[in-house]
Amino acid sequence: MLIEAILVAIWAGICSLDDVGPQMLRRPLLTGTVAGIIMGDMVQGLAIGATLELMWMGIGNVGAYSAPDVIAGSIIGVALGISSKGGIAAGIALAVPVSILCQQLLIVWRSFASFLNVWAEKSIQNGDYSKLIKIHYFSIPMWFLIRAVPCFLAVYFGGDLVGRILAAIPESILTGMGVAAKMIPAIGVCILLLMLLKGRMWFFFLLGFMLTTYLKLPIIPITFIALAFAVLYDMAYSNGNKAVNPPAEKEKQPDTETEEGYDL
Repeated sequence: MLIEAILVAIWAGICSLDDVGPQMLRRPLLTGTVAGIIMGDMVQGLAIGATLELMWMGIGNVGAYSAPDVIAGSIIGVALGISSKGGIAAGIALAVPVSILCQQLLIVWRSFASFLNVWAEKSIQNGDYSKLIKIHYFSIPMWFLIRAVPCFLAVYFGGDLVGRILAAIPESILTGMGVAAKMIPAIGVCILLLMLLKGRMWFFFLLGFMLTTYLKLPIIPITFIALAFAVLYDMAYSNGNKAVNPPAEKEKQPDTETEEGYDL
């Protein structure tokens, strides 16, 4: 189990670095499948990962809101679901509390990491780029370990460790975190509204609100409707720019071929 725990931790660390980069590896369908391959049961990993993908499809960070950690939750849920032979039910039962626990870890780390931005700005203003490089050397391993360590401990020691950690946290702290988690999304939505209400974007927000509230459309058809409007808006905007700024006609180049051009 030690080798599997190390490989799962490395995979979790890679996904953690991707989460602050291109975000191409963070979805449960992929993270769970790779975790299943490491644990020796790709089919079970794919099944648990697909179930978690459907359950967490709409989860994402909005504004200052930090969503439950779907990366660590998916990896640990798949790994422990396979090792315990509990299947999809056990994987989901373990993935949900792990995602919430790792969410609190990420909130603490991101709160501390905000001070790194201040140090980075000061080093740039002072022209001391060596300190800026040191900040990167410090933050990158921390982003790797923030998910690698919990995944290693959970896989190596089993699901009982996760339960004991959750039981050791005072109820008041969990309640406070829950209240804050419910308040922060409202702040994030307000920040997005400030950007949407500028210019002509408010119309699309109003359209989405009407489709969701009154027509009760699910997210998939709304996504395709939004895609169609985005394409139409881009076409209209491009045609408007061409009408205002017509392309200049290419000047005819005079025929300058002389006998020197054929000189071999």
